[in-house]
Amino acid sequence: MNRFLLFFTIVFCLSNIAYSQTGDIKVGRDMSKNYQSQGAFYDYSDPTSLNIKVSVWGFVRYPGQYLVPVYSTALDVLSYAGGPTENAHMDDLRIYRNMPDSSQVLFKFNYNDLLWEKDLNKVIPPPSLEPGDILVAPGEPRFYFKDYLQVTVSIISTLISLTILILNISRN
Repeated sequence: MNRFLLFFTIVFCLSNIAYSQTGDIKVGRDMSKNYQSQGAFYDYSDPTSLNIKVSVWGFVRYPGQYLVPVYSTALDVLSYAGGPTENAHMDDLRIYRNMPDSSQVLFKFNYNDLLWEKDLNKVIPPPSLEPGDILVAPGEPRFYFKDYLQVTVSIISTLISLTILILNISRN
């Protein structure tokens, strides 16, 4: 019985070693590549034109850095980022730009004007993008019933635990 168990164990280990060398299946992670190569970098570049890097942060689906053609608008980049989430304030989109003299400029624009204004001559178009610009979609998270319930239950459980502790201490 012991010889059979030993034989079975050796055959099992050798078959796993041979199977793992095929290259089609990898178990675990290759430790020689112990770094994150991309992060949140998205490439929408056009190989026939000049491309710039801009960042999109805030309440969008896919925040990160984007490599886009120079002719892309702020609305294009917002679309590349998956669009705004339901918590985004579309009336307060912002573009932060670092100037060559190391000062910063803030441009605000209202996306709702572009969507709902009937007379487009009154709408101020968003500024064009330059390399290094940061597009921010501000917003605030919404709390739902489950969030309020979670806070309430944690406070009540803490109060119950303290009450039990005080009762146990006062009995002794």
